[in-house]
Amino acid sequence: MRGRLAFCSRPRHGLGMITPVFAALLTLIYLALSARVITYRRGNQLGLGDHGDASLLKRMRAHANFAEYVPLGLVMMLMVELMGAPVWLLAIIGALLLVGRAFHAYGFSASPPIMRLRVNGMLMTFGSLLVSVGAIFVLSIL
Repeated sequence: MRGRLAFCSRPRHGLGMITPVFAALLTLIYLALSARVITYRRGNQLGLGDHGDASLLKRMRAHANFAEYVPLGLVMMLMVELMGAPVWLLAIIGALLLVGRAFHAYGFSASPPIMRLRVNGMLMTFGSLLVSVGAIFVLSIL
């Protein structure tokens, strides 16, 4: 690898290149949800807990729900990738997780909530997990 820095090189096996891209994109959403909670707390001088504030609670739950589903989705996606799944399958899994979580967060956080986005977001998230489960079973047999 002459002329390239070692940290810029890609693994020769070709694995592990799709999941990190989706992890980075999902991290941006996570940071945005975190910022919504932090700025609301600072603006209203609220410390720990929700203080009975419905708007703060909604922001906290949107952030927490994201944090509850994304790690499992990324771990499942990475396992599928490490098992040698084709790029198109990883793109489907990642897109379902990314768009599903974005839809759910937006639909949940809106005032009033947009139930269509919340429901479709959860369906897409579950779809991502189920496609990962199916891929793991199929790839473990092949």
